[in-house]
Amino acid sequence: MSRTTRQIAELEALYKQRFGAFARVAISLTGSVELGKEAVQEAFARAIEQVDSFRGDCPLEAWVWRIVVNTARSSARRAAYEDADATIDAEPGRTNGHTDLPAVQLWMRALPKRQRAVVFLRYWADLDYRSIADALEIEVGTVSATLNAAHGSLRRLLQEEVPK
Repeated sequence: MSRTTRQIAELEALYKQRFGAFARVAISLTGSVELGKEAVQEAFARAIEQVDSFRGDCPLEAWVWRIVVNTARSSARRAAYEDADATIDAEPGRTNGHTDLPAVQLWMRALPKRQRAVVFLRYWADLDYRSIADALEIEVGTVSATLNAAHGSLRRLLQEEVPK
């Protein structure tokens, strides 16, 4: 089995095993279930097309995460450009009879893009710091600092929400 054939088989297995994790992160980055799932499919198509460019200096999954994150970000930019009045396409939460999004979703949306991406990759995709760094093309220390800043922001938002 050639190296390319083996890598394509690994990509196929990764798609089948981790589609849900990839989709959750892409949905969070695009703000749309449809765009997020399309971004994952497009990212895997790109990965297959570009598999010969994979140098092996990081795990294959980290390389794919980078493609998924970049594709989702591009999809979100395209959608916002195509519809200047674009709103996030999310299902409203159902809490106490209200149709507002749950507070945590609103707080996550309030985070800067990098913080939001790091939080989703860490807690929804369950990636380690090295894999997040590889996926976002940043240093491991930056992942740690960004996650710490996100925790601080979320903590402040929670304290504002909960009366003392």
